[in-house]
Amino acid sequence: MRAQLADAAAVLRIDGAARPVPPENLHLTLAFVGEVAISELAVLQQIGSAEQTTGCTIKLDAYEYWPEPQVVVAAARETPAALLELWTRLHRALTHGPVPSRPPAPLRPHVTLARKVAQAPVRQAMSPIDWKARSFSLVRSDTSGVRSVYTVVDTWSLLDELPIQ
Repeated sequence: MRAQLADAAAVLRIDGAARPVPPENLHLTLAFVGEVAISELAVLQQIGSAEQTTGCTIKLDAYEYWPEPQVVVAAARETPAALLELWTRLHRALTHGPVPSRPPAPLRPHVTLARKVAQAPVRQAMSPIDWKARSFSLVRSDTSGVRSVYTVVDTWSLLDELPIQ
């Protein structure tokens, strides 16, 4: 999946000051929590482990330039219902949990391909990439170095189908 996304980023013509996201850092964010003390990671792990929803396929099918954060993304024009359900439940748990979280912007599934893009690249069609989401993870980011480093703290499987209640 990351190799396909890196290939999609490589065909873009972006200015020299832009920074392509390294393949190992390509991801789709469901909830950004911000700074969290190590002691509070257990709360986030409980929230993640409590979620039971089905996996889905996210079709990344459009390049977009977002001028305010100066990024180029691979975006999904449609949001799978299972992804929206997981996003909604995670944000509900974060809002009512002990770890403060900012109100979420509406879900817009995307993967950032390049940062610090000062000017929109020439528009071109994107060959769709089907991301088969079968799990989700809690990830710590360290942005203190020259490059961001992401570390997976925990991962939870998504179900093939929901259990009968």
